[in-house]
Amino acid sequence: MHLYADISGHGFGHLAQTAPVLNALRERLPTLRLTLACALPRDRLARRLRGEFSHIPTASDFGLIMKSALDVDLPATLAAYQEWHGNWEARVEREAKRLAALAPDGVLCNVSYLTLAAAHRAGIPAIGLGSLHWAAICGAYFRGEPAFAAIHAQMLAAYRSAEAFLRLSPGMAMTDLPRVIDVGPVAEPGRNQRPALPSGRLVLVAMGGIGLRLPANWPRLPGVNWLLPRAAGLVRDDVITIEETGLTVSDLIASVDAVLTKSGYGTFVEAAASGTPVLYVSRPDWPEEAALSQWHAKVSLGRALPRAAFEEGAFTEPLLELLEAPRPKPIALHGVAEAADWLATHLTH
Repeated sequence: MHLYADISGHGFGHLAQTAPVLNALRERLPTLRLTLACALPRDRLARRLRGEFSHIPTASDFGLIMKSALDVDLPATLAAYQEWHGNWEARVEREAKRLAALAPDGVLCNVSYLTLAAAHRAGIPAIGLGSLHWAAICGAYFRGEPAFAAIHAQMLAAYRSAEAFLRLSPGMAMTDLPRVIDVGPVAEPGRNQRPALPSGRLVLVAMGGIGLRLPANWPRLPGVNWLLPRAAGLVRDDVITIEETGLTVSDLIASVDAVLTKSGYGTFVEAAASGTPVLYVSRPDWPEEAALSQWHAKVSLGRALPRAAFEEGAFTEPLLELLEAPRPKPIALHGVAEAADWLATHLTH
């Protein structure tokens, strides 16, 4: 059995969703041959995926053009989609021929609609997987934009061509897709490595693989050390770079006292699976935020932080409240087995 898995490189969240399902699928289908198409570096993929895989370093989607970890460049994104769809039929045909030459038995996409359209044209069974899809995200941003109407129709047609879409919880509503299979939360939580880290309270700052600009007046909190990516550029005696710990972000999420982040599937679910409180910078314009925040409020401990408070460094009080509160009970990630079971049954029949 040869599976072609296409994973979006828009941040790290799509890989964090897909890798646990692929790992569990391989336990069910030990001879599975895996070809992975993803623009992320192979070494980052290998940190999440167990076993051998062929890597095609390509991007069949771009999602959104980001100005920063929190800001979408909407004019640039719309222009990019207009260019992408300007020769849509030829683009689908080229991708279909490439897929046909690889001759996989099935295709799994998180969440490239081009690959789904190409697989349909090549006669290869294809399945979508994710908590969102780009037609829903872009449809929310560009609703009412005349230049987007035809593009949106092509995106939806591509997603609708899939044999099914495995909607991960917590996910956006996908009432516009005909064959949605709901599964539970999916992640691969890290291991608690607290003995390997400095003493005192630790707060991880993780913004999902997209560059972060820190407020100039980043607060100091007594007894608290910050874990930050080296690229953040903050050099202080209360700052430890993520890189110098030698640990994965998943392991750090499981090891720290709290996470400061933006609303995003991977961090929310991994934190809930480790019982780690979350202070998140609210993004009211992010179409996925309502589903994520409502789910997280039901299952774990978190608090929304207004964007202005983050930018002013004025988040000492809400963060200390989270640090003082009883740690929540970790949740179960039953979606991994549910998705892998469904795929194993579907791919072998």
